[in-house]
Amino acid sequence: MPSEMPTDAFDVIVVGAGAAGLYTALCLPSHLRVALITKNTLSLSASDWAQGGIAAVVDPADSTELHIADTLQAGADLCDYGAVKFLIENAADCIANLVDMGVAFDRHKGDLAMTLEAAHSRRRVLHAADTTGRAVVTTLVEQVLARKNIQVLAPALVLDLWTENQQCHGVCLAYENQIFWQPAKAVILATGGGGQVFAQTTNPVISTGDGVAIAHRAGAILRDLEFVQFHPTALTHPGAPRFLISEAVRGEGAHLVDRAGHRFAFDYDPAGELAPRDVVSRAIFSHLQKTEADPATANVWLDLRPIDPDKIQYRFPNIIRVCQNWGIDVFTQPIPVAPAAHYWMGGVETAVDNRTAIAGLYTVGETASTGVHGANRLASNSLLECLVFGAQFRSIDLSVSRGDRPIAPTDHWQELTIDAPTVTWIEECRKSLRKLVWQSAGIVREQANLDAAIAQIATWQAEFRQLPASKLLMDFRPTTRAKFQGESAFHNVRAWSELYNLLTVAELLLKSAAFRTESRGGHYRSDYPATLAAWQFHTVITGDQWSKGAVDRP
Repeated sequence: MPSEMPTDAFDVIVVGAGAAGLYTALCLPSHLRVALITKNTLSLSASDWAQGGIAAVVDPADSTELHIADTLQAGADLCDYGAVKFLIENAADCIANLVDMGVAFDRHKGDLAMTLEAAHSRRRVLHAADTTGRAVVTTLVEQVLARKNIQVLAPALVLDLWTENQQCHGVCLAYENQIFWQPAKAVILATGGGGQVFAQTTNPVISTGDGVAIAHRAGAILRDLEFVQFHPTALTHPGAPRFLISEAVRGEGAHLVDRAGHRFAFDYDPAGELAPRDVVSRAIFSHLQKTEADPATANVWLDLRPIDPDKIQYRFPNIIRVCQNWGIDVFTQPIPVAPAAHYWMGGVETAVDNRTAIAGLYTVGETASTGVHGANRLASNSLLECLVFGAQFRSIDLSVSRGDRPIAPTDHWQELTIDAPTVTWIEECRKSLRKLVWQSAGIVREQANLDAAIAQIATWQAEFRQLPASKLLMDFRPTTRAKFQGESAFHNVRAWSELYNLLTVAELLLKSAAFRTESRGGHYRSDYPATLAAWQFHTVITGDQWSKGAVDRP
């Protein structure tokens, strides 16, 4: 932070600049001074990568009751009804607001065009070709940069929350070669999910579970962390990133086939390719286990040839382009695909008004657990959640968000260096951690693997605490500041912080998966394959305690 900037420069700090953070910043009252913090660029987020679209009831042939029913069914009896009802009933207004902002959704004969996605009973998914997230984020970024009350801090990194007596007073911030404590009347976590804890994920490299980890360390209540949605169709090609092949492709008529051309998904569910994502992901996993010598590296194929070529060209230009870059012509050959971690249903326990258990701390988007997704998110409800709950901040009341101002930071400075051997250890540990979590808590889980992984995580955490940087930063207090030099030093601090958060969320996810001795939604236990009425509860984490929490039912 430039030295001339006063320490009370911001009323609200928004952490994260995906759809949730951007829309939240825009919805905050214009008289508030807002800091929007992103550890990379404004355009690099999971929202920017979202292809499918935004689900909303805008067609007279559709109804909020049907959308609510579809969401509840996908959520496998763990959705909170009041939150789902709020989400669906406020969807149309948010879509209208995006249109007014200039988001160019596809049209059909002048009306908003809609497509069908898995587990939806109606065509209600609005889209902008196959880059809906990018269209939304680009528009929101333009709006944010035009707002005089919003200051973007980038690259900047929130290491932890500044809390005292269950009150949030600001954040510990790494920015412009300094680490210091930045006060604010409210902090809003919009950091997205934690897909990078898995070796196979559609999430960008920045999705390291930061919000969940720092909220947990601050004493917030967490919920349902075992529920991870594995997208069934990520591009699986040597050397290629796990690029998501949108569910809308199957909605438009693509077939999921094995090497013999058999549409095997119907062997596992009557809905075939259009069954919920968790069902399709397990169908692929199970089929590969039965038919391939090395199922861990094998794939199935997504065949777009049943779709009219003109529709493919119109609806999926980005998928065409990415596949072409890897030598795949979607018009003449199927796309090799396999499941990858995609979306985290759980997060920080959050009320409909975005409040958490810590006064002055709010969450929104994938970081939050509002109860709208239950055990398995309905397709295209994620961008919608960012918008509907972000809009809640139009009426934020900061008068009750913070108690007395804590002691201001002193001028006591420390020098921070992270040497090359430490950076190498961090990189190797992160790589090993992701592989371990994928193998032990991926699509299929069982107790022995979970226990072994939890023990290994504890070993890595102990080693992590002994790093010189850890001894300084894990005991950093609001009376301390630190300096580091150069762009590479910031990247090293970021690498340290992201591993800290990944180790935290890995432990929480694994222990949550071990706690829930049943299979439901995105959580599948081979040793407990049944879905049990006795487990129709949320998994609640308070400190180091796991318990069952009641579900809000209609």
